[in-house]
Amino acid sequence: MDSKSTENSTTRTAQQDAASSTKIRQQTPARLTMQDVDSVKGYDPTKPRKVPVKPWSEWRLETDFEIGKPLGEGKFGHVYMARTRREKFVVALKVIHAKQIEEDKMENQINRETDIHAFLDHENVIKMFGFFRDVDKIVYILEYAPGGEVYGELLNQPKQRFDDQRAATYIFQLTEALGYLHQREIIHRDIKPENLLLGYYGEIKMADFGWSIQTSGSKQNSRRKTLCGTLDYLPPEMVDGRSYDHKVDLWCLGVLTYEFLVGKPPFETDHRDDTYQRIRTLTFEFPKWVSNDAQEFICSILITDPSCRLSLEAVKRHKWCGTNRSTEKKLIKLFEPVAHLENEMRARYNEARQIMDATGIK
Repeated sequence: MDSKSTENSTTRTAQQDAASSTKIRQQTPARLTMQDVDSVKGYDPTKPRKVPVKPWSEWRLETDFEIGKPLGEGKFGHVYMARTRREKFVVALKVIHAKQIEEDKMENQINRETDIHAFLDHENVIKMFGFFRDVDKIVYILEYAPGGEVYGELLNQPKQRFDDQRAATYIFQLTEALGYLHQREIIHRDIKPENLLLGYYGEIKMADFGWSIQTSGSKQNSRRKTLCGTLDYLPPEMVDGRSYDHKVDLWCLGVLTYEFLVGKPPFETDHRDDTYQRIRTLTFEFPKWVSNDAQEFICSILITDPSCRLSLEAVKRHKWCGTNRSTEKKLIKLFEPVAHLENEMRARYNEARQIMDATGIK
């Protein structure tokens, strides 16, 4: 599992060049501390949120935001928890170093990511509220997801895997997001636990559109040949250099389901060529704890011929997904730890004040 913890892992990265390090990975944030109290005080996630009204060209990083704890970092920049100074609006800021982007000739990819992400509006997709350039930095203003990465949540499980209910719930929500993208002719191309975040209700939030592409309407122009994404999640058509379409995202959905239930991707090996071979030949096994319904579900998606894979609608109708998924909303408890820390700090202050008064210290 260590292969997931570093950005340049050979078993998790498809391309061994500078482009493969563009991901700014949002690590699962720790529970809130006293330093974070001001960032969330008075914020109610159950109420509609209003985006601050201001021309994006007028935003400045230092004067318009209070920067909080770091949430993640990558080759080109960092992600921070923050809030707007005037509206006290909690956000995540993805701060990218423009010079590094130019040196690595990644301008086109950054522009494409911005063009796609800025216009997406779905409950299971991280919202981009806006972006601006400040001196030598490009800044994305993003929706804050307090639950952090799904990958971090997976590792935090006692056996580093999810039960059927949680896995099916996440897969159903992700299917809803993919349906929204595919209707707009957008292929994500890099679905994996690290690129999925958890919102205030514990719901899936698709993030990181660095490898996404928007195709044109015609069937011929909607196909692509670029090898991109993450090695363990590559579909056979990418591995073999064939053209592909939105069904590569369906393949990733099958790989993701397996990883949720087993704790690792089905084709993972220590060597790239071995992983390629296992993908081509569909070589993988199910542990005994994976149910028959789950096995049938995964095998209905992990099919070499893209046209034979389950459609998104069929995924949602499948017995495993329909039987196990939960529709209950559970608000993540952000404020209890904060209240506990505030009471503890107040008690320590009073104790220290008594000692200082007794010794004559002012």
